[in-house]
Amino acid sequence: MTQTESPDSSDITVAALYHFAIVDDPAALQPLILEQCEQQGLKGTILLANEGINGTIAGSADAIGSVIAYLRSLSQFSGLDAKYSTADKMPFLRMKVRLKKEIVSMGVDGIDAARAKGEYVDPADWNSVIADPDTVLIDTRNAYEVAIGSFDGAINPHTETFRDFPAWFDDFSRELQEKSDKQPRIAMFCTGGIRCEKATAYVKAQGFEDVHHLKGGILKYLENVPGDESRWTGDCFLFDQRVAVGHGLRQSDYDQCHACRMPLNAEDRKSEFYVPGEACPHCHESRTDAQRQRYRERQKQVEKAAREGRTHLAQKIDSNAQSGWDEESSWDQDIDWK
Repeated sequence: MTQTESPDSSDITVAALYHFAIVDDPAALQPLILEQCEQQGLKGTILLANEGINGTIAGSADAIGSVIAYLRSLSQFSGLDAKYSTADKMPFLRMKVRLKKEIVSMGVDGIDAARAKGEYVDPADWNSVIADPDTVLIDTRNAYEVAIGSFDGAINPHTETFRDFPAWFDDFSRELQEKSDKQPRIAMFCTGGIRCEKATAYVKAQGFEDVHHLKGGILKYLENVPGDESRWTGDCFLFDQRVAVGHGLRQSDYDQCHACRMPLNAEDRKSEFYVPGEACPHCHESRTDAQRQRYRERQKQVEKAAREGRTHLAQKIDSNAQSGWDEESSWDQDIDWK
């Protein structure tokens, strides 16, 4: 199961969830949510902040359903978005509910994604919106994600992390204003919806009014829009062990360099500079000997765990990022959502 409205009966169900909301006292909710998750035997991480909730949790289908129902029973999270997938093994080590300043890290104070975000566009209506030549289409993901796929005509900000987006947009907006006194329609998208949702709030705070974002993100579009009607080219990068998917959410032929994050296609993996777990054609000249040694030792441990039928901690961390996780934070072993 990929993105549906309820979990199925598989042994392990994984729920990626988020909702922007006004949360006056996250610290008061923290132990209550943790207790619910632990009672149901779930593992994963949930982030709480004044701006909302964000997380990925795993357990039995019934347990996941119970906790999602509990969260939606709370007035702040009645509109909680959840996307489901399944796993052969438990992808997390423990259950954590953490207090954070942001549920997706932008690094700008005062952005109100709960009340001042842009307008949702359903996947079925997305093509007509972005086909308008007057629409400015912006990909809010990072450069290594955009490298393997995006919507036709989308602007690539070439950011390394989501925290780079505000500065990029400030410069870009000045270019827009120099070209025309008339405000354009702006449409934005990301993997699962959370980054572009917050990005629309930032853009609106800069004075733009006609601002939209793809509901459910690229994944919802690829799941629901037939390939012969699609305006998407390439594949969609994921922050789990599938690395990338295409239309119908079918897994694509990509691996990932665990030194620089870049997705690697078959040609990349044939390169003389590709060393699994250590280096790839994109980063072989930019890593120090000390870094290479650290990556080498980690790869040995991953391979040893595989021989023993175990999943190494590094693989569990990499698999934490379901469709909604914050990529840069999950990579740094601090699960902050996509």
